[in-house]
Amino acid sequence: MSSAFLHDALIYLAAAVVFVPIAKKMGMGSVLGYLIGGIIIGPFFFGFVGAEGKDIMHFAEFGVVMMLFLIGLELEPEKFWRMRKLILGTGIMQMGATTLLCFAILSIIGFTWPAALACGLALAMSSTAIVMQTLREKGLTKTQAGKSSFAVLLFQDIVVIPILALLPLLAASATHAPSGGQSTFLTGLPGWAQTVTLLIAVNAVVLIGHFVFVPFLRFIARIRLRELFTAASLLIVIGTAYLMILVGLSPALGTFLAGLVLATSEFRHELESDIEPFKGILLGLFFIAVGASINFKLIIDNPLEIMALVCGVIAIKSLVLYATGKISGLSFDQNMIFSLGLGQVGEFAFVLFAFIAQLHIISARASDVMMGVTAISMTVTPLLLLLNERLILPQLGTREAVEESQADYIESEHPVIIAGFGHFGSTIGRFLRASGINATILDNDSDRVELLRNMGFTVFYGDATRLDILKSAGADQARLLIAAIDSPEINLDLVDKTKQEFPNLTVMVRAKSRLDAYELLDAGVENIYRESLDTSVRLGVDALIKLGFRKYTATRAGQNFIKYDEEALRLLAAHRHDQSDYIFQTREQISIQEELLANDREVVPNIHDHAWDSEAYKGQE
Repeated sequence: MSSAFLHDALIYLAAAVVFVPIAKKMGMGSVLGYLIGGIIIGPFFFGFVGAEGKDIMHFAEFGVVMMLFLIGLELEPEKFWRMRKLILGTGIMQMGATTLLCFAILSIIGFTWPAALACGLALAMSSTAIVMQTLREKGLTKTQAGKSSFAVLLFQDIVVIPILALLPLLAASATHAPSGGQSTFLTGLPGWAQTVTLLIAVNAVVLIGHFVFVPFLRFIARIRLRELFTAASLLIVIGTAYLMILVGLSPALGTFLAGLVLATSEFRHELESDIEPFKGILLGLFFIAVGASINFKLIIDNPLEIMALVCGVIAIKSLVLYATGKISGLSFDQNMIFSLGLGQVGEFAFVLFAFIAQLHIISARASDVMMGVTAISMTVTPLLLLLNERLILPQLGTREAVEESQADYIESEHPVIIAGFGHFGSTIGRFLRASGINATILDNDSDRVELLRNMGFTVFYGDATRLDILKSAGADQARLLIAAIDSPEINLDLVDKTKQEFPNLTVMVRAKSRLDAYELLDAGVENIYRESLDTSVRLGVDALIKLGFRKYTATRAGQNFIKYDEEALRLLAAHRHDQSDYIFQTREQISIQEELLANDREVVPNIHDHAWDSEAYKGQE
């Protein structure tokens, strides 16, 4: 391993560790932290890595390859069919209108029609990595804006295949002379032959996926070695990417198709769990590389041209997206998130512009300019979303606070704050309200906020982890904060901030799994509620009743099991980082629980347990 590689890896990872926590602390999100870190370590500032231009992207472009493989895995045919109207409707409107407007403007400023059309198609792409990561961090994936964003991004991912097939045909009309470059199988072929070759390659990946990948994974699975299955997963991703590069096509396209084929196989979830950790770190490095690849020398030499293109592209895309959202029935709040979130040019544009330049449809300088526009637009997007969240929506959208005249009433009558009012939080809120306890609700889904206000709930719109919103909701005077947000990461962040700023506030936290509960225990949380525990035990209790157990006996056994499991949870938390020790301790706790429940059945008097089953005896009287 060369020292240069280790040097670059050290710098990239150090930038992530330094700048991402700072960005998260300032409420800007991890994506912007990665981008700023890349700019700082890039050639224009400290010059720790690389040289200006797109060459630095090779260090981390594999993160995009991983991401597209996972997107393909997630694209189930049934899911696509259920969302077909939303995907096709919003996708066609956004892609078609954006391409036409960009084509018209680029033609006016001097691009040939093949170059204008090719660049328009590339500029219509949005960043799946930035949008989905940002929505996930803010807990917005299940909102209408999140669903519409996913639909548009999914359509764009699919339409890349016909776009790549179209580009060689446009190359026949381009006027640029060939220049040197890496030789591939497509080099020297006429446009129609390149298109045919691309279609053959696409179908070859599909056939290989069905007849080679799936049997290969079945063979590996029978060996029952987790690390070998992980190695096989990486082999499929890397092998597909390498073969596509040899042909002269996008490696991301190849892995997307491979994931699409494997989405219907029995190995889908196993592949997702194996690839996800690699994708996360590599995507972070990709964002750093985007920031470092911005050619500031080109921007300084041509500032008006570059900024005009960046502003023009973002404005065109945002206006088209806003109109698309309006037609789709999105509210103002949701539409602003949808429009500004997808307003950038995406990572697939790097692939498309590289292919466009390889086909000599545009010049090398034009390719550098478009790459710069793409990188800058990606960097600006988190800032636009932050401005939308902090300035635009509080003034023009759903307001974050109620009128000042109601403040005293809220503080005295609402001892409980519920953060997150989805299925889990709404059940708690309705139960408390039916019991005579009013709660102040915090939620970042504006549509849900409006609905809840119409139903008579006191709701604040916004990010529950923001201290100003917590204070306006009465966190200083409230007695309980119930963290019921769907995202475990956001819940943990909320807990940390609450413990620092409102130490007298008792926090009760939703945990989606045992692993989430361990994280909360490490954070010092005592009141943890695993959403699957009570439901699972209740089902087990009903199963015992149907098998002939008395109802009271089964219910008491269920409550005792929960008590013993909660005790075991706190004991096992200290051992979970050592797998062998954790397995040993878990087996011990399971044995102890079984013994305790057996003792309960023998020791606890159950002579009157039939009282709960009195309905069954009425007919015998």
